[in-house]
Amino acid sequence: MAPKVQHLTTLDAGFLQLEDTDRHISLAIGGVAVLAGPAPEFGVLRDLIGTRCLTNPRATQVLRTHPLDLVAPEWVDDPTFDLIHHVRHTALPQPGDDAALFAEVASIMERRLDRERPLWECWVIEGLAQDRWALLVKVHHALADGIAASNLLIGLCDDTGVASFASSIGAAQHPSRRPGPPMPGLNPLDWVGDSVRFGLSAGKLALRAAGGAAEITASMLRPAARSSFNGPIGDLRRYSSTAVKMHDVEEIAHAFGTTINDVALAAVADSYRAALLRRGQQPRPDSLRTLVPVSVRATDAMDVSDNRVSLMLPLLPVDTADPLQRLRAVHDRLTVAKSSGQRQAGSILLWATNLIPFPVTAWTVRLLSRLPQRSVVTVVTNVPGPRQPLTIMGHKVIHLLPIPPIAAGFRTGIAIFSYADELTFGLMADFDTAADVDELATGIARGVQRLHKLATSTGRSRRKGDLLLLSNG
Repeated sequence: MAPKVQHLTTLDAGFLQLEDTDRHISLAIGGVAVLAGPAPEFGVLRDLIGTRCLTNPRATQVLRTHPLDLVAPEWVDDPTFDLIHHVRHTALPQPGDDAALFAEVASIMERRLDRERPLWECWVIEGLAQDRWALLVKVHHALADGIAASNLLIGLCDDTGVASFASSIGAAQHPSRRPGPPMPGLNPLDWVGDSVRFGLSAGKLALRAAGGAAEITASMLRPAARSSFNGPIGDLRRYSSTAVKMHDVEEIAHAFGTTINDVALAAVADSYRAALLRRGQQPRPDSLRTLVPVSVRATDAMDVSDNRVSLMLPLLPVDTADPLQRLRAVHDRLTVAKSSGQRQAGSILLWATNLIPFPVTAWTVRLLSRLPQRSVVTVVTNVPGPRQPLTIMGHKVIHLLPIPPIAAGFRTGIAIFSYADELTFGLMADFDTAADVDELATGIARGVQRLHKLATSTGRSRRKGDLLLLSNG
């Protein structure tokens, strides 16, 4: 019996089509593990990486596309696969500081992956200061979302058993996987019937999320305020990163009754507000509409390489000067976005597009991708990671840095990743229009520090109040 053909979903294929419409973008995502040195011998390390990576079937598969997008691309085995093409080696110029590492990350990520080969690379980077080295995993977004890509990186570690995302994402939050819809055939006459079946199936689903769909549609049609953070991008990138203590973030969230994600987004808003002022632009209520991906990955699909996300489109309150008011505004807006059904609507609509004949969705995505995009300014994605320290070949993983892509008029993008006792922000930016990416990163850390100072002050005030009550009693 011939193996079952595995087609890309509409969302997976959409990343290929988006990349095709702009020669300046590379829709790869990834992560960097910074490790204690010295680095192992490259040949030995390459063999280990090969052994651990090749357990994933996508590691040795290539995309087979079809003329005119009549059928969705499919994964097929690569008969000429050679590990040498995928595990690379480089070294930083001295002094090998963070600036040198970030420049190397940007250089690696700005280059497109070769679609004639499996869509991943792993880079061994030597020469980091303080006797460190790094491992960079790069995969195309058509192959993986943030959680899937992070699992690929963590899969290289010595004990993958401690690195399960299932423990940090409850099954109640992510419904079980629906069976995949049948793929349309080559006969255009069948597309009418497929579309009718789609209408009957999606009609009931749309009623459940009509409010959320209306919110998303209105957000996409409403242009954001003009900003230097939005517009055409070139083919060169800048990368930066900053980390804050997870304990501090948790203390802020506890003190003010918010979530960790609320705190992270409030710190992002703090930094972008400062950047707008630095650039001579007045922050407005509609200056920073943000695409926030939301995972809908079931706990039994954590190791599957594909995209399983919905979205929300909140306006981050960069017009608010007070840090605490800004945090509360972020919390309120995300609460409204969740209750309005944006997340459910996005998930249902993305799933329902798989019932539409693929040529219709492919041509539509290509057309829309060529139009100027002015409603969303940036993307901020948050992926939960392992709280236990990891090792690779016995070398301690000191930091894990996430790497987002930029496209569709986003001149900056932010990925957030939690590891051990750190919450790390990775920022990718267009080289020519976002030279202040390091200041953006520093501004995020400063935003967390401001909130933590307020949280500790609140905590001291509460403790003093409790002592007064006890003494009076």
